Amino acid sequence: MCKNAGSSTDQRPTAIPTRSNLLKRIAVACLLVIGLAAWFLLDLGQYLTLDALRAQQAAIEHFYRANPLLVLLAFFVIYVVLTALSVPGAVIMTLAAGAVFGVTTGTLVVSFASSIGATLAFLASRYLFHDAVQTRFGARLRSVNEGVARDGAFYLFSLRLVPVFPFFAVNLVMGLTPIRTWTYYWVSQVGMLLGTVVYVNAGTQLARIEALSDIASPGLLASFAALGALPWIGKWIMAATKRRRVYARWRRPRRFDRNLVVIGAGAAGLVSSLIGATVRAKVTLVEASKMGGDCLNYGCVPSKALIKSARIAEQMRRADRYGLESSEPSFSFKAVMGRVHDIIAAVEPHDSVERYTGLGVDVVKGYARIVDPWTVEIAREDGTTQRLTTRSIVIAAGAEPLVPDLPGLAESGYVTSDTLWEHFATLDEMPRRIVVLGGGPIGSELSQAFARLGAEVTQVERGERLLPREDEDVSELARAAQEASGVTVLTGHEAIRVENGVERKLVLSNGSHEHTLGFDALIVAVGRKARLSGYGLEELGIETQRTVVTDEYLATLYPNIYAAGDVAGPYQFTHTAAHQAWFASVNALFGQFWRFKADYRVIPWTTFIDPEVARVGLNEQEAREQGVAHEVTTFPLHELDRAIADSATKGFVKVLTPPGKDRIRGATIVGEHAGELLAEYVLAMKHGLGLNKIMGTIHTYPTMAEANKYAAGEWKKKHAPEALLRFVERYHAWRRG
Repeated sequence: MCKNAGSSTDQRPTAIPTRSNLLKRIAVACLLVIGLAAWFLLDLGQYLTLDALRAQQAAIEHFYRANPLLVLLAFFVIYVVLTALSVPGAVIMTLAAGAVFGVTTGTLVVSFASSIGATLAFLASRYLFHDAVQTRFGARLRSVNEGVARDGAFYLFSLRLVPVFPFFAVNLVMGLTPIRTWTYYWVSQVGMLLGTVVYVNAGTQLARIEALSDIASPGLLASFAALGALPWIGKWIMAATKRRRVYARWRRPRRFDRNLVVIGAGAAGLVSSLIGATVRAKVTLVEASKMGGDCLNYGCVPSKALIKSARIAEQMRRADRYGLESSEPSFSFKAVMGRVHDIIAAVEPHDSVERYTGLGVDVVKGYARIVDPWTVEIAREDGTTQRLTTRSIVIAAGAEPLVPDLPGLAESGYVTSDTLWEHFATLDEMPRRIVVLGGGPIGSELSQAFARLGAEVTQVERGERLLPREDEDVSELARAAQEASGVTVLTGHEAIRVENGVERKLVLSNGSHEHTLGFDALIVAVGRKARLSGYGLEELGIETQRTVVTDEYLATLYPNIYAAGDVAGPYQFTHTAAHQAWFASVNALFGQFWRFKADYRVIPWTTFIDPEVARVGLNEQEAREQGVAHEVTTFPLHELDRAIADSATKGFVKVLTPPGKDRIRGATIVGEHAGELLAEYVLAMKHGLGLNKIMGTIHTYPTMAEANKYAAGEWKKKHAPEALLRFVERYHAWRRG
């Protein structure tokens, strides 16, 4: 229940080639190969040299005067073909245009011919290689793709203005990106125009040119480079103008009390303030409630403590599986909940005011409100009000349970994943009948834990299955695990209302009829929502949707105000909150020099039911939805020695890879300690290691981690080189005589 409330992917969808498309690509490739072969075998390049051009200039000019349209058309077609084939000679052809046609006509012909030829080369590259490159390197190219989609015209215009970059290379490389064909054409047309004019004009003085370096002098290249920077200078000016407009109605302080003010002391806020203090910035951390935020006080820590107690109770109840005598656990519910709070208290010093004060952070207990982009007003816990001016702000206000608008719910005495810990700690006995609304990770963890402690638990999910973001086989295993623990699972049931009579009842509908569930405790665990109100976002005009809207650097509308963690999304995991905090705080403190885009390429998460469900990257469900070509390799845990020894054979390791490749697109593990086992795949995906590397790594025997190696071995078996093995078999037969 470490805030497992989201999932995403790290791949872009790529087209899966059909047979007809494959044949067309082969045909296009053959035409290109034939054209290039003809160029080199016939040594056509000998006709496109300065000496050859000067030798033929008079003859060409004479023929042009006699047949102007024919020569112009032939020149145009040849120029387009040469550019499309990406062979040398365009520079000589451009000089020839100036020498034969003059500046005006030569520029007109070359400008259109070069742009059309470049676009054809671009399209050929895209048609032949785009899908293959994106399939193999899509995750690594995500930031490039996003940058080109957003600023492709700027990139291309700069490259076209700087002749240092070979134009044929630009054509081929840009074909691998998502830039639109029309954008590519018109930017090329405009971007190459100035260079075309320079070379065409030089061609009118052909007799004076001894080498191409006479044209492309260092001074000229430097001038082009300066021109290439113009779009980016313009972009910077536009951004500066936008910033000025955003800040126009506010008066900026002359001096600042702080370098950074952080709102919220959960995972994101603690990490942000710690980074600021580490680099010797003056930082204030404001927290209205408990230090440590949701994870320490309401989520990760207390839920794992409860889950451990429940697991021990289950092991006692089923000790016969281990050759021991089973017994029904006898316990004090008050003592169990007391242990939960003792564990919170044991972890609490790690996130305490005293620790962070000692680390150099100014910690203030109270409610923060952003008054203007540089001022935070704090209603302190002691009743006083404090105003601080600051260079930058990080919003790390976290999230809170989502409570549905259900008739009668407010009067029912319901609890959420936040409030149940304090409420249940006051009870002498565990509620006998517990209804849990929600089939996601939080609802599933709580349902199983309380059922194992002996409560009659009913878990209600509106959708057709538990853990709907996971694959169907994972959901089936999760449901079986819940039911084996004593949970009654009702999927496809929607809560209609709560009846608060002598006996409290939840009214459900499965689409055809209604029925009621009596309960002693109702736990609402249908999700969490970002905390978006109460600290000044509305007054500042900072846009919010389901979260605070930020750019790829985690900046809001105001470039000095950032958001991180649950309040920023797109994930609601403690570890991603801490991950985002690094980007937000570093950009907030040093963004005037360089800013870093938040990296979401490899995000793992775990649902801590028994058996655990852990995942990183794509699963089958997402791969199908996105049209991502993939193959699946599965290793069942009932074949693993350590799992057999531990009587923990339920589950599997499932890995997604591109067809025929060992690169890991995603991994799902269901089983004991799945969260720990997943780390090997997270590391492999982060650093581009494939299944062959995992298979070649020694794993201790007997351990659960061997499942990862055996999964890699299953992939290897499917891709064994059968032809080579048949040859080797014949070789061994020959050796035997």
